[in-house]
Formats: sequence, C-alpha cells, structure tokens
Amino acid sequence: MVKEGYYFGVPPLALGGVSLLLHWYVAAAVLVLFAAFIFSFFRDPDRTIPTEPGAVVSPGDGRVVVVTDEENAGRPGKRVSIFLAVWNVHVNRSPAAGTITKMEYRPGKFLAAMREQASVENEQNVFTLSTEAGEMVFKQIAGLIARRVVSWKKPGEKVARGERIGLVRFGSRVDVWVPKEAEILVNLGENVKGGSSVLARWPAKAAAAKLNGIDTAERETNLTATGKRS
Repeated sequence: MVKEGYYFGVPPLALGGVSLLLHWYVAAAVLVLFAAFIFSFFRDPDRTIPTEPGAVVSPGDGRVVVVTDEENAGRPGKRVSIFLAVWNVHVNRSPAAGTITKMEYRPGKFLAAMREQASVENEQNVFTLSTEAGEMVFKQIAGLIARRVVSWKKPGEKVARGERIGLVRFGSRVDVWVPKEAEILVNLGENVKGGSSVLARWPAKAAAAKLNGIDTAERETNLTATGKRS
C-alpha cells in the first residue's frame, strides 16, 4: 500500500474504534468499512513486467475505453485510453523505459473519466517520454470523483518499463499515445493491468527503419540534384 493510504485510512479507522468504545455500533461499522475501502483503494501490488523488446505496457489498471488514430504535435499516431474504476489499483506505471523529457500539469474540469472530452478537458499530468524507439506521451487524468493527480517523478528522470510514477485518487483515466509505427495489441472493452498488460508493440528497429528510409530518400534527392547518380 502507498503511504497516502495511511493518511486517508487511519483517521476513519481510529474514529471507528472510538465509536465502538462508545457503543455506537452502526457508526463504528460504517467507519471501519470505509477505512477498509480506502486501504484497498491505495493497495500497490507487485507486477510481473514484460521483458519483450518494444513492449508498451499499460500505465494503469482498468478497461480500455478508446482506441483511435490521433495526431500529437502534428505527428500521426494512435491513442489508447483506459478507465480506472474505484475498485481498480490506482498506482500508475511508466509504459516504457526511457527519460521523462517533459512533464506538464494542466488544470481543468472533472468530467466523468469515461467521457471522450476528459482526455482534453480534465485536470491531468502529461508526460513526454523519450525511449529507444522514439518519443511517446502518456497522461494521468482526473475524473468525476478523483480530484488530484499525483506524480512521483520529475523531468529529466529515467524510468524503467513498468516503474511506479504516481497515482490518481478515487477514479480516473490514463491515456497512452504512440506514433503510427506502433502496433496496437488491445481492443475496446478489454481489461488491463498496470505494468503487466502489453498495450502495443513498438520496437526500436521500427524507428531505425524509418530514419534509414528518410536518410535514403535524402541521399537520393541529393544525388539527383548534384547529377552524381549512376
């Protein structure tokens, strides 16, 4: 369990104990059950992280609610959105190994996390991650009940695939954006687990092949322009 669980769970548990001593049995039961829910919400189970090269893992537990083509900063790509219900684990993990080159906090609304507009309009932390295959983006997004996105990382830090990077309190959403070269492996409605479920395959060789293709095209253009092509 993460430390936030103690901050939120111990007070109702203590009040439940006091209520029990005062023979307020109903209040004691409600408070103890509420504390148990909070401790469960902030649980942090270990996960088996895939070692397959190019695997992009889910940043959170939940259900896939969106798989769509989407541009990011003018680059064509694909976005996978995952809805985290209150009973899911809410510790978020890095979808790939790399360096966090940018992290931007965006204040916003608290629409229901299942709504499409939540990806743009809700409060969120946006991470830009530089990996061996290229640059990807993932988000922690607050929901209708979740009112706080928490990051444990800073720009410039290196992270491993599946490493814990933060949490969103009490119901939320996570988004992952990858370039079009990545192969999406999940479908709408599929349940995934943070750090262990593979969302996409995006090997470094795909990025290298793309760069080689660009280099070849540039060489062809230069040879043609200089008249040195045989």
